[in-house]
Amino acid sequence: MPLKNISRRKFIAAAVLATPCAVLADAKLVEPSWLKVRRLRIGSAPATHRLVHFTDLHHKGDRAYLQSVVNQINALAPDFICFTGDLVEDQKFMPETLEILSGVKAPLFGVPGNHDYWCQASFAPIQKCFAATGGAWLLDEHRTFAGGQINLAGLTCLPHIDPHLPLLPSAKNILLMHYPAHAKKLGDRKFDLLLAGHSHGGQVRIPFYGAPIIPYGCDEYDLGLFQTPAGPLYVNPGIGYIFNYDFRFNCRPEITVIEV
Repeated sequence: MPLKNISRRKFIAAAVLATPCAVLADAKLVEPSWLKVRRLRIGSAPATHRLVHFTDLHHKGDRAYLQSVVNQINALAPDFICFTGDLVEDQKFMPETLEILSGVKAPLFGVPGNHDYWCQASFAPIQKCFAATGGAWLLDEHRTFAGGQINLAGLTCLPHIDPHLPLLPSAKNILLMHYPAHAKKLGDRKFDLLLAGHSHGGQVRIPFYGAPIIPYGCDEYDLGLFQTPAGPLYVNPGIGYIFNYDFRFNCRPEITVIEV
């Protein structure tokens, strides 16, 4: 039928019917692997270091996708890389995950997420992989590097908060954690930057509303940059998806480049 013969009513009806199909196609076929690179600048002083933050791989065997993540990280040429939890949900995928992550070309620092505990994976191979890059798998620990200019601490996602992670006044103090809500449990400590994951941004975000569902451990810190009493907190929407919920809408997987 020629376009000029389609009535306005028929056109609107067709558009209404087509919209849900387009949304579903986007959520299932496009966004889950459509990597986004976001760039942030933290602080008012001149930036001295560039880091990449990624989180929540939940690797389930899609080797090509995870390799594309590593390739993109390497292309960004960061000084160091930060990962904030949930490598896998099933420990059978851990060897492949670590094999691919070993290809990063900058020191990789990370902390465990709840799924890393739930799948009962051994942390020894993870520690070995991260250390081989020049980084570390941090379990309520810290590392100082870049000639003492960076003090990077990492929390486990256990309920307690270690009170002994030091803050160095001469360094930029960065904290990695899985649960964003842990920003409220840091007492009077003040960091230059806090990084977290876990929320996945809800995976589905309704325009002008946000995410209908957010997991526990996030509180109001669901996605993006927040100012907290402990310092600026960035919550990354993650790379993978939870369980078999392999869809995203208005919430693309993200690699974040941050200058501090």
